[in-house]
Amino acid sequence: MHRALQFGLLSILAVTQLSAAEIANLRNGFNVLHEHHESLGEITRLYLDNETAGGSFIDVATSEIASFEPAPSEPNRPTSQISAPQGLNAIIRNASSRSRIDPDFIASVIYAESGNNPRAISRKGAQGLMQLMPETAKNLGVTNSFDPAENVNGGVRFLEELLDRYNDDAARALAAYNAGPARVEQYHGVPPFPETRSYIARVISNYNRLKSAQRRQPSKPVSAKATNSKNKIQAMVEQAQTHPAGTN
Repeated sequence: MHRALQFGLLSILAVTQLSAAEIANLRNGFNVLHEHHESLGEITRLYLDNETAGGSFIDVATSEIASFEPAPSEPNRPTSQISAPQGLNAIIRNASSRSRIDPDFIASVIYAESGNNPRAISRKGAQGLMQLMPETAKNLGVTNSFDPAENVNGGVRFLEELLDRYNDDAARALAAYNAGPARVEQYHGVPPFPETRSYIARVISNYNRLKSAQRRQPSKPVSAKATNSKNKIQAMVEQAQTHPAGTN
């Protein structure tokens, strides 16, 4: 059974297309993409499509919204680009079975980190598919960061440690993966760095596209065992709305 990650309000976007005209900057560190908004006193309604009557929307407490800003233009990447190549998919599935982290979540992190390029090197020296810094790789027992299996297994172990540390709060775990746990502790949640917040949004955007593509596929009969192993992320949406991730 996959672990139930908490995405807070952003998990609701899994059921929508992700083009947007506005960003709502929430006080808990989230940036919610939407088309337009309507103030209703203590509640602000964020419309996820261009329809006002009968369209999709989420209601957010007005006091939880820090500001609005225009959404940056972003190419709508084909899902095929986000999906991992066949050989990498097998590595991801193996890492997922050991860690109980949703393979689509792992694939989304990899795509945001390296664009599925096992030879990627960042300006800061992070290496491989999951962009491990040399010291981090050493601590994880990774001897060759350019080996896809070794890099992914090490990166997923680190991601698992962070999810354990933050009680499956995906936003904080991703922030720590990007900016370091010390920054998350310093700011008591997602730090206010544009790079980190953009990184979290990219991972969740990738994840949502993969899940949306799966919903559009014809349903197939599944075994009882597969049903019992079904990912429970969507079941956490209600709870996450009541207790948004990234807050104390």
